[in-house]
Amino acid sequence: MTDYTGRWTTVKTEVEEGIAWLYFNRPEKRNAMSPLLNREMRDALELLELDAAVKVVVLTGAGESWTAGMDLKEYFREVDEAPEAYQEKIRRDASTWQWKLLRMYQKPTIAMVNGWCFGGGFSPLVACDLAIASETAVFGLSEINWGIPPGNLVSKAMADTVGQRKALEYIMTGDTFTGRQAAEMGLVNRAVPLEQLREETRVLALKLAAKNPVVLRAAKHGFKRCRELTWEQSEDYLYAKLDQAMHRDPEHGREQGLKQFLDEKSIKPGLQSYRR
Repeated sequence: MTDYTGRWTTVKTEVEEGIAWLYFNRPEKRNAMSPLLNREMRDALELLELDAAVKVVVLTGAGESWTAGMDLKEYFREVDEAPEAYQEKIRRDASTWQWKLLRMYQKPTIAMVNGWCFGGGFSPLVACDLAIASETAVFGLSEINWGIPPGNLVSKAMADTVGQRKALEYIMTGDTFTGRQAAEMGLVNRAVPLEQLREETRVLALKLAAKNPVVLRAAKHGFKRCRELTWEQSEDYLYAKLDQAMHRDPEHGREQGLKQFLDEKSIKPGLQSYRR
């Protein structure tokens, strides 16, 4: 297992029990995302994706916040007069990890929202496969109050997870809402008391880590892709993913599962996984 201690300044990671706890690490700035953080987060995710010791990645925040979104000073004001090519680069760095990399990541991802989640933080929040929030976490799309519409893919993230009326209400007013409300509207899977947040997330992460990784990846990628396809295209794609998973799976999970269910009668699908 790779030792990541001291590798980055604005992100950090701890690997325990096959879980990589990946932190936004600017607590003095409520973990606001800067150009440097975006570059380091991309590097961290790419390294963790290749680390055989890592089965699940949990994205969370150091201190009392998840992320306050884009750093208005470093990400906007300081680059307003920069060459256009540089402005495009920092936008590309942000979207590369916040959406393109996270959304189709090779390993399961969980957003553990421990505190403030604002603005640009909604993109990586929704790009993660699953999300658990503290009941008292505070969410907000406050861009309207700063004279700008939501940036990056924040509006797309809301459109994919939250009903139109609620999404537009928060986009247009800039009002905040709690982790409990986020769960009610489907933005996160569930909200729990802050003191239980890490353990609840750990339990979920270990459950995912125990699954067949090839099949789990095919299942989540299949779901995300078919949301954008027609029924006919989805049929072709999902059967192709099934065949691909069977071909790539060194555990032969489908064969083992059928054997244990049909022949040995030692498992009950839906209640337990096949014995690995």
